Amino acid sequence: MNHVAIAKSDEEIRDCFAVMRELRTNLKSSDFLKTVRRLEKEGFRLARLGEGGETKAVAGFRITENLDNGRFMYVDDLVTKAEERSRGHGQRLFDWLIDYANSQDCSAVTLDSGVQRFDAHRFYLRNKMRISSHHFYLPLR
Repeated sequence: MNHVAIAKSDEEIRDCFAVMRELRTNLKSSDFLKTVRRLEKEGFRLARLGEGGETKAVAGFRITENLDNGRFMYVDDLVTKAEERSRGHGQRLFDWLIDYANSQDCSAVTLDSGVQRFDAHRFYLRNKMRISSHHFYLPLR
């Protein structure tokens, strides 16, 4: 049985690292806990789907507000462990995110996805997400 919950303890957060690193390859194990704890002060949360004591999928998200959407959930990261893909873990985590956003009175769930992530795009479109804008990026360093 899969269980989704927000990672709260240091151990739960550390357990998310290996899966998250598959998406965010720049992450370092030695900095992960400290970085997540810092981001939590700004509203970031890690949700993890676990099965048999092992993390199978992870989502980083925040509840925020802006003039365009009102109160909404922004999903920073959504990743399933490579060898566990196509087994429904990502779908269960995505469904949990939608339920959580609804419980927090959010008007929408939004995310950005790299232009090369075609499998992810199919997943989002299958889940009735719409492509609503282009995301522009200007590196400063």
